[in-house]
Amino acid sequence: MATDRDVLPSWVKPSHYSLSLHDLEFGGNFTYQGAAEINVDIQNGANQWTEIVLNAFQLKIHSAELKLGHVEKDVPPRQAKNITYDEKRQRVTLGFGDETDLIQYSGEGVLTVKFEGVMNNVMAGFYRSKYKPKGEVPASVARDDEFHYMFSTQFESCDARRAFPCFDEPNLKATFDVLLEVPEDQVALSNMPEKEVRPSSKSGFKTVLFDRTPIMSTYLLAWAIGDFEYVEAFTKRKYNGKSLPVRVYTTRGLKQQGEFALENCHQVVDYFSEVFQIDYPLPKVDLLAVHEFSHGAMENWGLITYRTTAVLFDPNTSADSYRNRVAYVVAHELAHQWFGNLVTMDWWSELWLNEGFATWVGWFAIDHLYPEWNVWGQFVTESVQTAFQFDALRTSHPIEVPVYDGLEVDQIFDHISYLKGSSVIRMLSAHIGEKVFLQGVADYLKAHQYKNATTNDLWSALSKASGQDINSFMDFWIRKIGFPVVTVAEEPGQISIRQQRFLLTGDAKPEEDETVWWIPLGLKTGSSASAAAVHKIRALTQKEDTIRDIDDSFYQINKDLTGFYRTNYPSKRLLKLGEAKDYLSVQDKIGLVGDAYANAVAGYGSTTGLLALLKPFHNESEYLVWSQITTTMGNVRNVFSDVEDISAGLKKFTLELVSPAVEEIGWEFKDGESYLTGQKRAALIATAGLLGHPATVAEAQKRFDLHISGKDTNAINPSLRRAIFSTAVKNGGETAYNAVKNEYFNATSIDGKEICLQSLGRVQDPALARDFLSFIFSDKVAMQDKHSGTIALSSNSTVRIEVWHFIRDNWDLVFKTLSGNMVVLERFLRFGLNKYADEQVADEIKGFFEREGMETRGFDKGLAVIDDTIRGHAKFRVRDEKVVREWLGANGYLR
Repeated sequence: MATDRDVLPSWVKPSHYSLSLHDLEFGGNFTYQGAAEINVDIQNGANQWTEIVLNAFQLKIHSAELKLGHVEKDVPPRQAKNITYDEKRQRVTLGFGDETDLIQYSGEGVLTVKFEGVMNNVMAGFYRSKYKPKGEVPASVARDDEFHYMFSTQFESCDARRAFPCFDEPNLKATFDVLLEVPEDQVALSNMPEKEVRPSSKSGFKTVLFDRTPIMSTYLLAWAIGDFEYVEAFTKRKYNGKSLPVRVYTTRGLKQQGEFALENCHQVVDYFSEVFQIDYPLPKVDLLAVHEFSHGAMENWGLITYRTTAVLFDPNTSADSYRNRVAYVVAHELAHQWFGNLVTMDWWSELWLNEGFATWVGWFAIDHLYPEWNVWGQFVTESVQTAFQFDALRTSHPIEVPVYDGLEVDQIFDHISYLKGSSVIRMLSAHIGEKVFLQGVADYLKAHQYKNATTNDLWSALSKASGQDINSFMDFWIRKIGFPVVTVAEEPGQISIRQQRFLLTGDAKPEEDETVWWIPLGLKTGSSASAAAVHKIRALTQKEDTIRDIDDSFYQINKDLTGFYRTNYPSKRLLKLGEAKDYLSVQDKIGLVGDAYANAVAGYGSTTGLLALLKPFHNESEYLVWSQITTTMGNVRNVFSDVEDISAGLKKFTLELVSPAVEEIGWEFKDGESYLTGQKRAALIATAGLLGHPATVAEAQKRFDLHISGKDTNAINPSLRRAIFSTAVKNGGETAYNAVKNEYFNATSIDGKEICLQSLGRVQDPALARDFLSFIFSDKVAMQDKHSGTIALSSNSTVRIEVWHFIRDNWDLVFKTLSGNMVVLERFLRFGLNKYADEQVADEIKGFFEREGMETRGFDKGLAVIDDTIRGHAKFRVRDEKVVREWLGANGYLR
């Protein structure tokens, strides 16, 4: 047993599960009965043993028996004499002997466990989701006075043990037979197609047996039961001579909203089969919309489950931004069918192998399907910048991080594993070439299919494909914390560059700055931005270096931001790059703005340099650049929100920046208009409306009133609902607040409730903010949605403090409501409390959670991120307050 991991005893391993569930109680306590017959391989040598340990959590074990391979047929199996639970470690020990009845046996055996479980309401294990149906519903469907219920599973990372007793570790792979007893008029789904449907002994029920799965990890097993219908398509590519069926399942009345996901799905399956040079290995692909879901989606092999807003889209009622979300999430989960399911990480410390790669290749597929979306510009402004934000904290962690036991892993399903992981994969792919990179990936998958693999296995395959020692320059990116900033100093005809660890607080100690990263420079230089060419120097491999033959007229580092590092230019060079922006790519401009802001926060650069850089961007035409600009200025305004004159000056500056663009783009969506133009309109109107741009506020309120009154149901384009609702709530007081809350209850579009909650977070009255928080924690808001409004409220400087006060004063309620699923609780706290820039608030939060008797396991890493973020921004505010005030005054923004 590995000493750095708390894993199950290694001498018993499963090879096959026959799992059956019956007597499901669709109401009351929502219990079910089950039996798990597990074929095990016992390799204990000459040692004598009496017990078998496996994982179980919140299950009641009725009995267990063990039949060993050498037992004669007329000799009964051994019955478990003792069944003991370890709730903290989520294990059950089955004792089959004692000191006088020792077992000495190695070989095959069959362990049969009968148990009882609960279809819970915490979005983990085998659980129930509430919804309001559309159309006639069979009488057998579970319901209460207000809602109906569907049932599905969510097992990653360690929640299969909530549903059935098992060996719940990723490298303990096995095959599975699943049998479900369900009502005759409902649908049962699992990873594989139905093998047989036969009547049950219980009246009105049927028994559904599914085909045997391939060998796989427990966390990928899945099943679902409900009043489902589907839309169907078939792959164009043939698999074993046949096109594969591809289906999107929904509860009744929603299936047509699965058409967009369906169209993407079959194309992506075919595309990945070609890219990875391995055919999709299962006989079907099912996508299931689940009404309550803790994550965005889950890659269960052959039965992929999704939050409704990540798989359903109605072109008539959905905001167009959800089109992008659905396409990407579908592709991300399909990537896992190979990278994660076919080849699985050996242990949770290498989670990034699953998530980092699926993130990158998901966008890769969407770029193939929708080249007009400028996917890599979106990746840079969303994924890369977010990864930078979290990795700039002392409380970050390496991409590959030690995990002691499976219960720790939920907190590393974070932006480092997903977004930094995908960012460094993009960097590596750019360096060795996309074609070579994908060939190495295909070789890796072929070598390890149906097995587990490590990061080093991937590096070996890529090294062979590229002829380069990948591990030598990628190891630090994966196994060391943080990332560098490259600081540039200019001399005539040359530049000096120096790398150091980038920290939000800008104060890396020598012992924190020992890593020497391999840094691909992406250096271009020439007589102008339009004439610049790639420089022959390709990488920085030491702390400092000097590069000659630089044309002073123009040079640029980290072209297209393919390298995962910040660049800190001299202030005059930063301005020159801003003046040359029309010759830079979208990714270049996003990187320029993002780097300038980050360097200002850390103290490597200055806030005044950032503001000067942004002044010429008032005529910017690209949506994704505007997205970076508005996010950046929102962050700056957030930090200085409590400094009255600076806050007003920054608001005036931002309004001056966006006013020409919002006035030019107008309110109407034109036929044939590009997706990115529509997104720019929505973003600019939202920004201008919340900043108080008079014409925008007036038009938003006019359209809001027409919509709410029912005078014109088409007054608000679906893509402008968030912008208009948010502006109305900010400016309309209690009347608008109540109107949007009513809209929440009556929302018919899939994205409607989410948009309403985000808009309600724009209230300006502390009393309304408190009412909103109470509403969020009522039964009226689904568990999965409780963070949506809280994040919006935490970004609202006027009433932000109410979020912390509510958590502090209602901790028992918050904990009771969310702690059944620690992923949900940790994310709620992290995103709800990380917007402050006040050391006093940081002290209060820290003191509250360090009280005697406070148990923070499961969200302690999130608390550390909150503390680090608040203190970093507080330091920034104190340091730059004077110079920002002076710059705003000198440039006419304080009058």
